Amino acid sequence: MTKAEIVANISEKSGIEKADVLRVVEDLMVEVKDSLNQGNNVYLRGFGSFIVKKRAEKTGRNISKNTTIKIPAHNIPAFKPAKVFVESVKNSVPVK
Repeated sequence: MTKAEIVANISEKSGIEKADVLRVVEDLMVEVKDSLNQGNNVYLRGFGSFIVKKRAEKTGRNISKNTTIKIPAHNIPAFKPAKVFVESVKNSVPVK
């Protein structure tokens, strides 16, 4: 599902114009990104958490040049779904 499909579905269900829904969805994404950039996690009860994970420094290999490189410690964004969300997906989607 794309952002456009999400906006269309919310607009249809709520009766709010697509442009207004799009603005709210984009503002939500900006707020989540800004919060994570500041090192703050975002918790949405019943849905999940957008968290910042810290990756430790490690040694990697450049296979084409056969050399080792140091990969510095860094942060990455991650999503951890809520238990309720995980259970609803487990029970609703048939396994192929």
